[in-house]
Amino acid sequence: MRVNKLTIAALAVVAGLSLTACQNDDAAATGRNDSPATSSSSSSKGGSGSGGSAQGTAEDAVGEGSDQEQNATGTCRTDELEVTAQDNTIGGDETNSVAVTFTNGGGRDCTLAGFAGVDLKTNAGTVSAKRTGEPAPATVLKDGKSVSFFISYPANDTGGSGVRITGLVVTPPNETKSVTLDWPGAASLPVTDGSGTPVQVGPIGSAGQGG
Repeated sequence: MRVNKLTIAALAVVAGLSLTACQNDDAAATGRNDSPATSSSSSSKGGSGSGGSAQGTAEDAVGEGSDQEQNATGTCRTDELEVTAQDNTIGGDETNSVAVTFTNGGGRDCTLAGFAGVDLKTNAGTVSAKRTGEPAPATVLKDGKSVSFFISYPANDTGGSGVRITGLVVTPPNETKSVTLDWPGAASLPVTDGSGTPVQVGPIGSAGQGG
């Protein structure tokens, strides 16, 4: 009987150890199954990080666009500009004036700097305008936008026919190609003593900037 009791007790101890070992194995297995879930959560955070990187790339693209815009701003060419002229004389002014407008139709932004060349065609020959002493900063002319400058000249109050103006020739700054326009101002200039031109031209932007 004693032997049987010892055998039963020994079997009970072995059974208890086996049950504990199985529980430990189940717990270990459960821990291993939790690991992928934790990793997946980390991957989700990584996805948000990727979104941040995409945002950074968009910001870089914006920066590159700004650089491209600056690099595309070269000198405005005559063929890119629509050139128009209109009478700009206001009653009471000491001199008459004409406003010449450059409109950028070149499909890109471009730069106008300084003074345009201005020549009046007359029945007595060509009269070239003299530049005023005003500052002449560079102007970036956006595609589709306009900028104007003025031409001033004395009114013919002599009572005579004076010098009849037959046309206007405009050359954009830093260009050699000219545009010939109808003269929109007064019909004639007073006759001068030949000491200098009575016509003056202002810098780009001196007559205000259009749309």
